[in-house]
Amino acid sequence: MSVDTNKLNEFLGRFINDLGASVHAGMVVIGDRLGLYKALAQKPMTAAELAKQTKTDERYVREWAASQAAGGYLTYEPSTQRFGMTEEQILTLAREDGPAFLPGAFELALGSLAAVTRITEAFRSGAGMGWFEHEESVFHGCEKFFRPGYAANLITSWIPSLDGVKEKLVRGAKVADVGCGKGASTILMAKAFPKSEFHGFDYHDKSIELARASAKQEGVTDRVTFEVAAAKEFAGSDYDFVSVFDCLHDMGDPVGAASHVRRAIKNDGSWMIVEPFANDDLQDNFNPVGRVYYSFSTLLCTPCSRSQEVAMCLGAQAGEKRVREVVNSAGFTRFRRATETHFNLVYEARP
Repeated sequence: MSVDTNKLNEFLGRFINDLGASVHAGMVVIGDRLGLYKALAQKPMTAAELAKQTKTDERYVREWAASQAAGGYLTYEPSTQRFGMTEEQILTLAREDGPAFLPGAFELALGSLAAVTRITEAFRSGAGMGWFEHEESVFHGCEKFFRPGYAANLITSWIPSLDGVKEKLVRGAKVADVGCGKGASTILMAKAFPKSEFHGFDYHDKSIELARASAKQEGVTDRVTFEVAAAKEFAGSDYDFVSVFDCLHDMGDPVGAASHVRRAIKNDGSWMIVEPFANDDLQDNFNPVGRVYYSFSTLLCTPCSRSQEVAMCLGAQAGEKRVREVVNSAGFTRFRRATETHFNLVYEARP
C-alpha cells in the first residue's frame, strides 16, 4: 500500500478540526445555558471576573474560556488576561432574539447524538425512532436552531415571495401551520398579521404544550390555537394558507399529508413548503451544508419517517424534484420555488 504523506496529513488535519468541533459543541451549550456569552457581551473579563458575574466556578470557567478562545469563539488579551467578544461573536452567540443565533444548532446536535446507540441498532434492523422518543434537548434545540432563520426571513422575504399571500394575511385569513413544533413560526406570523387566525398542529404533545405556553407569553392567544394532530388528520377546512416548516421530509407518508392539505385548502389558497436547502443530485450536496443535513437526517429525519406508516423516507436532502413529485401527486397543479436562503428552499404550491 502506498500512502501519500501530504494527503494523509491533510486528512488528519480535517480530523483534528472535526474532533475539536465535536467536543466544542458541548462547550457552546454550556456557555449558552450558564449565560457566559451574554456576560462577556457586556465587557471583557478575566476568568475570575466572569465566574463572579455568572455565579460559577472560576476553575471551570477558565478552562471553558480557553477552549472558546482556542476555537475562535472568544477573544483573549494576554496583557490583561481578559476574554472578550467581537460584535460578530456577540450577534451569533449572545443575542438569542437575533437573526444569526447559533447555540441552538449545537444543542440539537448534542441531543441527536444521544440516540447513536439506538440508531446504530436501527442500521441492522431497519427500525425507526419517533421524534417524540428523542431527548428533550432535541425539541428545544430544533426550535432554537430554526427560529433565527424564520425570524430573519419569514415575514420580510418568504411570505412576500408568494403570490398574493401577504395581502390576504394583512386583510385577514385562515391559516394552518402543520408540523408547528413549539410554535415559533406560528407565533411569528400571528404577531405580524393580527387580523388573521392561526391554527398550529403537531403530533408531538409536549411541543404543543410548550407552544400554548409561548402563545400566552407572547399575548397572541386571541388569534392562535395549538392542537395535537398528525399531518394527515389536522382539523378544519377552507384554509386560505397552509404552511409546513422543515418537516415534510420527516413524515412517513408525505403524499398522504399533501393530499390532506389539498382537501383542507381553498381552491384559491396557497401552500408554503419550507425545506432544507438541497440540490437534486447527490454529489451536488457534498458541501458543508449538505454534510450537516445528511448527518441530522441519519439521526433524526430518516428514523422519524421509518417509525411511521408508509415510511417514504424523503430525508433532509430530498431536493426540489422529489418534493415536486409529492406535491403534484396530491392534486396540486402549480408548484414553484418561490425563494431560497443558504439553508432553506421555499416552495409555493397551489390547487
